[in-house]
Amino acid sequence: MITEQKITALRMERQHLTRKANETEYIALYRETQPGQNVYWNGFGDPPSLTYRADFNDIEYNRERQRTNALIKGRFTGGNLGWIVPEDLEVFAAAFIKPLDRLAPKQDILMELIEREGPLTIQQMKEETGMLVKEITPVLHRLQEAFLVYEDQYDGEWDRGWYRFPDMFPDANLAKYSRLDALKTLLKRFAYRHVCFGIKMAKSFYKLPEKEIKAAVAALVDDGVLTETEHGFILRADVGILETYAAKPPKSVYAMHRNDFLVKSNEHNLHGREWFKERYTHSYPDMLYYMLIDGEFRGAVVGKFRYTPDVEDIMLDLPEQEATARKHEILQAVHYLCGATNPIKRYQGEAL
Repeated sequence: MITEQKITALRMERQHLTRKANETEYIALYRETQPGQNVYWNGFGDPPSLTYRADFNDIEYNRERQRTNALIKGRFTGGNLGWIVPEDLEVFAAAFIKPLDRLAPKQDILMELIEREGPLTIQQMKEETGMLVKEITPVLHRLQEAFLVYEDQYDGEWDRGWYRFPDMFPDANLAKYSRLDALKTLLKRFAYRHVCFGIKMAKSFYKLPEKEIKAAVAALVDDGVLTETEHGFILRADVGILETYAAKPPKSVYAMHRNDFLVKSNEHNLHGREWFKERYTHSYPDMLYYMLIDGEFRGAVVGKFRYTPDVEDIMLDLPEQEATARKHEILQAVHYLCGATNPIKRYQGEAL
């Protein structure tokens, strides 16, 4: 029998929140949860991180992968920056490319300049064209979404060169996959690492039209790869695993930042509701973190992002007795992300 508890336990195992990943396991986890992103807000300029998952410093590990172009940068989910392995470039291009039928005047100017003089930094483009940085930047971003240019960020420096995309990846065939086939590939990985999901959960993560997600899921069901259950869509290969799975979700508390794979995929629940927004309403400027307790989201940390997060309150939907008993554990988890010396002002509305 498949139960929610079994699904949660297997998800925690596959996310390496039960046991931290070694390097080989991490490479597989990273690839199946792409695109990687840095820690929300307080990770500016840092490499991507799968927080809590590795048994080594994955920020430094990914810094080296950036340096050697084992991770490459692009604009994917909703035009957001992310890092992928180059082996998946053609898959991600098929899934996320936003083609340009023809170039607008400013796009044409910059493309011609990069083709003639490139690679160029934004400052060099400003000097060559007389355009302002605030004009140049959005044009480059749109060209980036069309996979016409590539920003070569191999370190944390701000002055980065922009290349014609074919100059950096001459062997890439951006038409190798249809969008449907690319989405089928990504959704199989998503299903494996999430174990069970709904259409809007996949939409939350990939930021693609719901009808395209539905079509890819339907194709995977027709192929016998996915099956629909009362809990959501599950890999057919996982049905037997879950029916006999004996592990239970580990007792654990994690403060999850907003770029975390599980946070982004849970913006909507299985029933399609924007449950984070509905469940954790507050009057503070920012939602800082979400609390993953025993494998389930059971709370939120609110306040304001400044140079360091200003933590105003920890809101939980645990029974009062459990919230009291696990207070120290929960405070420690929040301090892990916001900093050990950063004060937490309230817990469940009561001043600390």
